[in-house]
Amino acid sequence: MNGVFVTGTDTGIGKTRASTMLLRAHRARGRRAVGMKPVASGCRETAQGLRNDDADALIDASDPKPPYALCNPFALPLPIAPHLAARETRIEIALAPIETAYRRLVPTTDRIVVEGVGGWSVPLSETLMQADLVRALGIPVILVVGLRLGCLNHALLTARAIALDGCALAGWIANRIDPSMAYADANLDTLRARIEAPLLGVIAHAAERADDRGEALALAAERL
Repeated sequence: MNGVFVTGTDTGIGKTRASTMLLRAHRARGRRAVGMKPVASGCRETAQGLRNDDADALIDASDPKPPYALCNPFALPLPIAPHLAARETRIEIALAPIETAYRRLVPTTDRIVVEGVGGWSVPLSETLMQADLVRALGIPVILVVGLRLGCLNHALLTARAIALDGCALAGWIANRIDPSMAYADANLDTLRARIEAPLLGVIAHAAERADDRGEALALAAERL
């Protein structure tokens, strides 16, 4: 059983797109693959309870499809930092329910793609960081880098933080979120030279791609 934790250089950087593409790339190789979003802030009320768009996208890309409660143990209504959203809801995000959900998913699948919330150093509670979750699950990290001005600093600082937190960086994915970024390829080359983990794939900008079926991350699925 192999799991990975997908984090990003910032919020809104493309973690969900990368995660769903990884799931579909695994499935294209005949593997069972399930997505998980342990903590999600910015959830909507439905007849079935609070639901998050990112978690729904992961479930849609999964086979078998996990129950929502296992995919997203902590669904928080406010679209703010998770520890603040949890405080407003008068709950505290804890490791035990997340670990239980993860362990229940393990026998059902060959791969689990766990998507984080926000950037790497966003707190989950007053005492809990995402690094604590990654260490508890015992899985490596994939970093999604949004290609835009400032990405070199954000990516290198995040890669350094992952290492300092005692977690393993399995690789990184570049997402072309700014189609007009100057010297995008030169920035990619700089990151290749300085991040001590392989580039697993480059996601084209939304206006330049036909779909998100996972072909761009074929290499990632082969390595993970």
